[in-house]
Amino acid sequence: MKRTYQPKKGQRQKEHGFLKRMKTKSGRNILKARRLKGRKKLSA
Repeated sequence: MKRTYQPKKGQRQKEHGFLKRMKTKSGRNILKARRLKGRKKLSA
């Protein structure tokens, strides 16, 4: 049986990547919140 999660790097970047976050106002807010929290990684 195949497991549920079959990772694909390209797909992940398209959905959750930095550029995708930067495109929208709400996405930029997410990055801002993560910066304030002191996250090492901001996005996938």
